[in-house]
Amino acid sequence: MRFSIALIPTLKEAPVEAHTVSHRLMLRAGLIRPLGSGIYTWLPVGLKILRKVEAIVRQEMDAAGAQEVLMPAVQPAELWRESGRWDFYGKELLRIRDRHDREFCFGPTHEEVITDLARRELKSYRQLPVNFYQIQTKFRDEIRPRFGIMRGREFLMKDAYSFDMDAEGLEVTYRAMHAAYTRIFKRCGLSFRPVEADTGSIGGSSSHEFHVLASSGEDVIASCTQCDYAANLEKATSAMPTASDSDPGNSATMRLVSTPGKKSIEEVSAFLNLPQSHLVKGLVVEAGGRAHLLLLRGDHELNLVKATNALGLGTVQIPEPGRIAELTGGLPVGYVGPVGTSLPILADRALEQLTSFACGANQPDHHFTDAAWERDLPKPAFADLRNVQPDDPCPRCATGRLRLDRGIEVGHIFKLGDKYAKALAVSVLDPDGQERTPIMGCYGIGVSRVVAAAIEQNHDDNGIIWPVALAPFEVEILLANPNDPLSVQTAETLYAGLTAMGITALLDDRDDRLGVKFKDADLIGCPLRVVAGGRALKEGKVELQIRRGGDPMQVPVSEALVTIREKLAAHALMEQS
Repeated sequence: MRFSIALIPTLKEAPVEAHTVSHRLMLRAGLIRPLGSGIYTWLPVGLKILRKVEAIVRQEMDAAGAQEVLMPAVQPAELWRESGRWDFYGKELLRIRDRHDREFCFGPTHEEVITDLARRELKSYRQLPVNFYQIQTKFRDEIRPRFGIMRGREFLMKDAYSFDMDAEGLEVTYRAMHAAYTRIFKRCGLSFRPVEADTGSIGGSSSHEFHVLASSGEDVIASCTQCDYAANLEKATSAMPTASDSDPGNSATMRLVSTPGKKSIEEVSAFLNLPQSHLVKGLVVEAGGRAHLLLLRGDHELNLVKATNALGLGTVQIPEPGRIAELTGGLPVGYVGPVGTSLPILADRALEQLTSFACGANQPDHHFTDAAWERDLPKPAFADLRNVQPDDPCPRCATGRLRLDRGIEVGHIFKLGDKYAKALAVSVLDPDGQERTPIMGCYGIGVSRVVAAAIEQNHDDNGIIWPVALAPFEVEILLANPNDPLSVQTAETLYAGLTAMGITALLDDRDDRLGVKFKDADLIGCPLRVVAGGRALKEGKVELQIRRGGDPMQVPVSEALVTIREKLAAHALMEQS
């Protein structure tokens, strides 16, 4: 591609609404332009990158035995009512009506549609296992679309759905998809981590997320320093701490202590001269239309997903102070505790071993100290309710400790079980002629999100640094002086030679200053840059430089094509190792 005739509208500064690195650089490098809130047009260079991700995904899905289909983006409401998700999915579901006043939605996902296809086309165990995938535009009506492509409302996604006769068959398919995803992200040249995850609104028995590791990531993932345990924060757990880590030991009789104006854990800890780990905080939450009291150690934080799963009453919400008073009959916020309360209690399992603790006294400006289970209050039910913390003991191995990193979710695989197959009455005949409900899995990759995540992981102060596999062009040739015949001839020869070798190149042939071309080259981020012109060319050489921090080197023009090919191959191999 020639820069002079291409639409590559680079910008010196990003619009003020662009807050993340990927959003700023995608706008500045001329990859995307906004059309509406969370909706973007992909410009030619951006689309080249998107198509490269798409091609890698398609190749690996085909290699894993999946079959490509293309399902309608607009889906009838009847299907979603059959699965029970029409009302459950909430306002993220874009609902529309046709001219006959029939209800539809613009698909955020396609479990219902593929399951409807399966019940029409799959009749026998001989047709299983089978795995269908598509690469298609999705729409989720985010309340606050932000971060550009990272969390837009419209996005390109690869979603796949498998059907197996039993759980053992699903396990085989699931492992194959896990391996395919690993190959996909390795081929993209990304540093990533698969982690155990909560199944969320999709449902199912278990799942894994694939995270691109980046300091700007909006997700937190926990991993062990000694073994392969890894999970996102919603799912991560830890081994139980030893008693000495959290228990002050046997204590005196429970006492009511005045704590005027001390509501926060930090204030109460300092006032009572007790470590936060010796305090129990009571959090009033709303679930199933009523108040529940959740108990955690003072130095731990509530995990709402874990709480929702543990209570099993629908989404857990933290009410406003006025709503808390309404739900509890006036319990004072900041002083709520488990002693003498009529609220149903669920405690984090880290509290079970405590023999003595301080807690709210359910009256303003007062706390109890030296409270003890079974002496001062009954032992409640216990469950894992908290976020793990750095240096927590690993739940899988005996010696490891947990570390927390930030990541960007780019893929998610689920064992769905029979949730959708049962709801939509899918059945196939088994070898004995009996009707059986197949077991499903689903497997998603945010194709457009991979592009943004790659930038978040690969950039510097000057612009994007593309992995070779994703780069819009593998090489950018800078024509130093468009008015110098030797520079023009050299640049054109290199451009034609690279094209003949199957290496994609961008020839910056603009009649502009070389400094401007250098800045745009750094911004766009092609893996290797070639400068044709200047003092080097007078000596029969061109200058090569790897974008990822390499030092410039001069090579004879006659050796440039071979050297470029070798440098790119070595660089790509390093990125994917």
